[in-house]
Amino acid sequence: MGLKGFFEGGVASIVAGCTTHPMDLIKVRMQLNGEPTAALAHTNPAIQTLRPALAFHTTAAHHIHIPPPRTGPVSVGLRIVQQDGAAALFSGVSATVLRQTLYSTTRMGLYEIIKNKWSDPNTNNMPLTRKIAAGLIAGGVGAAVGNPADVAMVRMQADGRLPLDQRRNYKSVVDAISQMSKNEGIASLWRGSSLTVNRAMLVTASQLASYDQFKEMILERDLMNDGLGTHVTASFAAGFVAAVASNPVDVIKTRVMNMKVEAGMAAPYSGAMDCAMKTIRAEGPMALYKGFIPTISRQGPFTVVLFVTLEQVRKLFKDF
Repeated sequence: MGLKGFFEGGVASIVAGCTTHPMDLIKVRMQLNGEPTAALAHTNPAIQTLRPALAFHTTAAHHIHIPPPRTGPVSVGLRIVQQDGAAALFSGVSATVLRQTLYSTTRMGLYEIIKNKWSDPNTNNMPLTRKIAAGLIAGGVGAAVGNPADVAMVRMQADGRLPLDQRRNYKSVVDAISQMSKNEGIASLWRGSSLTVNRAMLVTASQLASYDQFKEMILERDLMNDGLGTHVTASFAAGFVAAVASNPVDVIKTRVMNMKVEAGMAAPYSGAMDCAMKTIRAEGPMALYKGFIPTISRQGPFTVVLFVTLEQVRKLFKDF
């Protein structure tokens, strides 16, 4: 039963990850939008003149900063297609497949094992607090396993926003991991791992626990039968909860993983808290919710595809 849960969760996660990859790529690009202000102001003299987001207005010429126009997910997506072609929307998809294989397979399978052990044998249900605890444990373990693929995915998705002479030009997820190991050391594969673990714990606890909870509520109150309508409704609600809970950590994780550390130079961020503070000072508190529209646009469909696929795969393999 344990191995079956890993297999079913893995298949559903890979299908969902590949289906919603373009929205994930747009989300990453939006989360990195405006980052030079936060990341380089302490090292690049040319950016020292930028005015902090919450500073009082001043007429001094060297404090005047005209921010770039804000762009939404549709504009970002169109710009990617215009610059690099439609195929660019699937940049880093090989890393997504590897990430889902490592991270999501682990968290989904482990969550099922814990749920089976902690559920009431008579009702086959368990309290919400136990669901959340199971999600936290499963998400943390899965993230630790899948972090190298997560770093590679972020970098491959972000590469297209860089000037041509600064792009990393990874050919595949294997090439990305190989180059990172060779040029930056093995430890670079776990850069931002604490953020990945924190985000994964939040996502898994909010996503899996809330899906089970919403599904139980719908069935217990006879609002719908245990079918596609119930699965879609519960999974979309779970996706919204997961997006709200995880977006701030996701923004910081994306920036820490994508930062370029040059030899002899100080890293743009010394850690997660440093990244958060620099981002807030330079771009305001709401910068932590950059990319929220594509996040919910991706997290909603991802969660729907994930759980609908999972329920169908479970039906196919129920006799095994």
